[in-house]
Amino acid sequence: MSELIVIGYDDPSVASDAFKAVQELQKGHVVDLTGLAVVSVDKNGEIHVDTPGRSEKVAVSATAGALWGMVFGILVLLPGIGVVGAAVGGLIGKLSQMGVDDKFRAKVQNLLKPGSSAVVIMASKITEDKFAAEMQRYGGTLLKTSLTEQDEQELSEQLAGTQ
Repeated sequence: MSELIVIGYDDPSVASDAFKAVQELQKGHVVDLTGLAVVSVDKNGEIHVDTPGRSEKVAVSATAGALWGMVFGILVLLPGIGVVGAAVGGLIGKLSQMGVDDKFRAKVQNLLKPGSSAVVIMASKITEDKFAAEMQRYGGTLLKTSLTEQDEQELSEQLAGTQ
């Protein structure tokens, strides 16, 4: 099962510090990441995404990376989705069945106001108590949902059919 966690911050520098802390938690085997990004919205409302450097081990496979990219895009980069292709519409429908619905997406988008940032984490394993203790230092607004292994498999299969 993967956890999808979004932590919103009013101060981009705090988000940057939290982003670095998550990377350290991975090195300490507290969290096993399949995706990580810090998303910042500048004063003009433009979204900027920073991910770990290529030397960092985050995406465990091409499928996980593609899945993370699609989930991330649907969560953050596609606000107010209008007319979309059948394949993307199917992926959105699948995510909705898994708890990543319009309500969750709206909460994520509400965190991302001009001048704010969020750390977006997709993890296959988390030692909850250690993760929470470390991340509590940074505060923020936490949103979380889970994807079962079956959900991930079905989503990956659907994603493979869209390529």
